[in-house]
Amino acid sequence: MIQSNLFQHGDSTEWQTVGEGVQRQVFGYDDKLMMVKVKFTKGACGTLHSHAHSQVSYVESGVFEMTLGETVKIIRKGDGYYVPPFTIHGCVCLEDGMLVDGFSPARWDFLPADTEQYTL
Repeated sequence: MIQSNLFQHGDSTEWQTVGEGVQRQVFGYDDKLMMVKVKFTKGACGTLHSHAHSQVSYVESGVFEMTLGETVKIIRKGDGYYVPPFTIHGCVCLEDGMLVDGFSPARWDFLPADTEQYTL
């Protein structure tokens, strides 16, 4: 099994720029699970997309207009949402904010090719 290091520290975990005004930090993962922090500046968009992974997200800070399928809602700090596999979803950041995402299985496409991994 391939997995991340057992501990991740926010001040030493690299931020990846993934769009205009959007950055992410990949935290713990193994083949079944991954946690990711995504930072948005006001006006930044999480482009509409879908994937085979189940996703749960928590709004750590900010305000977002979130689209899940045909549903559009305003979500704020303390809110969360679930994205079933293959559901089109995305967001617009209305106030600077951060989402904490969980994916199952892990999003290997989020890891740089040269990522060091701990193997059990």
